[in-house]
Amino acid sequence: MEVNVGSDRTWDTWGYNGQYPGPEIRVTEGERLRVTVENRLPDAGTTVHWHGLPVPNGMDGVPGVTQAPIEPGESMTYEYEAAPAGTYMYHSHQGLQLDRGLVGPLIVEERTPHVDYDREHIVILDDLLSGTPKTLKELAGEQENGGMMGRGRNRRMEGRNRGMMSGMGGIIPPYDGLMINGKLPTDPAVFEMREGERTRFRLVNLSSATTYHLALSGHRMHVSHADGRPVDPVEVDSLQIGMGERYDVIVEAKNPGAHTLVAGAVEGDVPPARATVRYPGARRTRPPDGQVPDGLRAGRQLRYSDLRSVETTGEATERPDRERNLRLSGGMMMSRGEWSIDGQYYPDADPLNVQKGQRVRINMQNRSMMLHPMHLHGHFFQVGDALKDTVIAEPHMGRASFEFVADNPGDWFFHCHNLYHLEAGMARVFEYA
Repeated sequence: MEVNVGSDRTWDTWGYNGQYPGPEIRVTEGERLRVTVENRLPDAGTTVHWHGLPVPNGMDGVPGVTQAPIEPGESMTYEYEAAPAGTYMYHSHQGLQLDRGLVGPLIVEERTPHVDYDREHIVILDDLLSGTPKTLKELAGEQENGGMMGRGRNRRMEGRNRGMMSGMGGIIPPYDGLMINGKLPTDPAVFEMREGERTRFRLVNLSSATTYHLALSGHRMHVSHADGRPVDPVEVDSLQIGMGERYDVIVEAKNPGAHTLVAGAVEGDVPPARATVRYPGARRTRPPDGQVPDGLRAGRQLRYSDLRSVETTGEATERPDRERNLRLSGGMMMSRGEWSIDGQYYPDADPLNVQKGQRVRINMQNRSMMLHPMHLHGHFFQVGDALKDTVIAEPHMGRASFEFVADNPGDWFFHCHNLYHLEAGMARVFEYA
């Protein structure tokens, strides 16, 4: 299908129900959700993963782990109880299809919200890749060949090849831009707030390979949820949101006018995504061109240690039932251009065994020069005093740990949510004995 992503800019892509981002699916906590997926893709199998929800194993949508791909012309019905409440997302888990636009928001509404708000907006962050997604190995080969072609090479192509280098020991696909709700900065998405109201922004990073530093000019944000789970509200000026992460923030409308919501890439040099937040009736309907929120320059940036769950998480145990140390490695210097967990490359990787009822602690050390948002299917885990399902392992020997209770039997995928690192091997399977 063809979608408009900016002024005089269209994108020939794939989508759900003929639209990008895919249609919002919204249910109330505890309701039963049934979604029938009919595959009309050209010569490609597909699946749908319900990111963040601890669904029954057979509904998780991971090819080769929980189901066979849905082949062209075939269909599959996913059905499960929608719980707990929170901001989630759905996307293809087949190959590199996520970077073709097969993404959408999934909202499970609370029966009794723990924060007050007057209106809400869903904010979907995504990176725009024109053309067919290519593996890191293919991109590395193109880059090597491009470097041998000399100075006569087309200038535009040179720029795109340079853009593929993260400058941090890895390759990033040559994205054409960063979008908010399917719109480039040339035709930004618009969100409205009314003076005196409290607006809930559900921030969803559905990008394939972009982590963002996000802030809103003229306003602070009160973080109320992390990966769908409620936390004690914490006031910040900005936050970092990795691929697969979600944050809900409450913004108090006290500054009439037009303001810019900016989400800049933490890795890579693609210009930031921008959206407009405006008050009805204000004199100014557009923010100043190039406006940069103060929160991106200074102020308090959210840290995991700021998050305090309003639910009972239990104390992190000194002696969990099972503990595993994992090394995250890879990058341009690897001979095969692959990314690994503990030196093993999925699918040629040993399962990580657990038993039902065990409390499991995972300690990760990032030995690479790129960050990795690590996501566990089928479970929430404890990071500090918060419950999440995705946690960023920072680069340059950064460390991240989480604990979870093995309470959802099955084979569950664990992987970097950078789509290209996943495709290049950075994944394992937790297997219940």
